[in-house]
Amino acid sequence: MRIVIPDDYQNVIRTLDCFGKLSGHAVSVLHELPPATLEQLAASFADADALVLTRERTRIDAALLDRLPNLKLISQTGKVSSHLDLAACTARGIAVTEGRGSPVAPAELAWALILNARRQLVPAIDAFRQGQWQVNLGQALAGQTLGIWGYGKIGQRLARYAQAFDMPVLVWGSDNSRAAAKADGHAAAASREAFFAEADIVSLNLRLSDQTRHGVTFDDLSHMKPDALLVNVSRAELIAPGALLQALDAGRPGYAAVDVYEEEPLLDPAHPLLRHPRVLSTPHLGYVEKSGYELYFGDAFDNVLAFFDGVPKNVANPQALALQRLNPVRP
Repeated sequence: MRIVIPDDYQNVIRTLDCFGKLSGHAVSVLHELPPATLEQLAASFADADALVLTRERTRIDAALLDRLPNLKLISQTGKVSSHLDLAACTARGIAVTEGRGSPVAPAELAWALILNARRQLVPAIDAFRQGQWQVNLGQALAGQTLGIWGYGKIGQRLARYAQAFDMPVLVWGSDNSRAAAKADGHAAAASREAFFAEADIVSLNLRLSDQTRHGVTFDDLSHMKPDALLVNVSRAELIAPGALLQALDAGRPGYAAVDVYEEEPLLDPAHPLLRHPRVLSTPHLGYVEKSGYELYFGDAFDNVLAFFDGVPKNVANPQALALQRLNPVRP
């Protein structure tokens, strides 16, 4: 079968141990950065029997699917999200399979951002490389309150990290999230306003959905302390457009550390977040880590092989299996 894997930005997919699972198949791995036009994507995917998507990097919509008559399967690393029109795939008899996620790498990156932002390591290192010595004064984490909005797998790991650093934890979110936090010995904020006002560091750890999109407003951020830190390794769209920069310029919060952006990949060095003196920015590295890639792509490749062996698994749209195209799978 012909398999296309787009968006291998770092040119690492072929180096993964799990890549050997695709031995014997015709595999094309593409490294180009977007944006790509509909025509370019259609040309790159024209002969594909299967696509293996890296998280949400490529948008798959009806217009593109109509240009891909050979496509039978999309194997998604992680879970299907809004980048993929699942209904359009189903209507065209294109099966979509899902894999697993892992909280380990994004939680570790969030903690690295918290440590670096609080100790102000990047400006200190940059100055040191320019011949300057001890140019700033950072803050220790012990005693600071870590606010966690979204007490899921990542939020729970961050709470455990906080305990090791002698930090009290304050949780906001659904009733279930707050109840779970209390059961684990943490505090639940009395209100949304109190959550933002009382936390020294706020970490956003929510899934992006219609309910959470643009849910964090300028008003929320304006309740934060002047020296507080806002951390976002989840999705940029959790915050209302422009609200973070507006709040930073207004002085509350004093700092931000972000790994996610409304437009990705972000290739403009003049972007305000990259140039802001009180923002620590990383290029969406939360899940970009070897063990995570082995998990994500290992699952995706297993799903491809199972599908073409006639025993599909982890299918997000089983209705598509009944509509599979009559064209036989090419060897």
